[in-house]
Amino acid sequence: MPARFLPLADVAEILSVSSAQAYALVRSGDLPAIKVGGRGQWRVETTELEDYIQRMYSQTRALVERGGLEEPEDAARRVGPEEPAER
Repeated sequence: MPARFLPLADVAEILSVSSAQAYALVRSGDLPAIKVGGRGQWRVETTELEDYIQRMYSQTRALVERGGLEEPEDAARRVGPEEPAER
């Protein structure tokens, strides 16, 4: 039977982020989690992690559709070089 809850270290590995980044997702409320045990270890339910991943896919898809994934230097190249500052 697969585990229902994952420790943050496993969540971080699945998302390919640092443990600190996984903790930040939990602290911000972006990734729902619970504290368990006497030392208050964080656990993320596998269904919550999958829901988070799907939300991120949806948000990224919407961003791409709006043309919002362009890197800042790409936008600068498209617009052209900045005008020199007047003295």
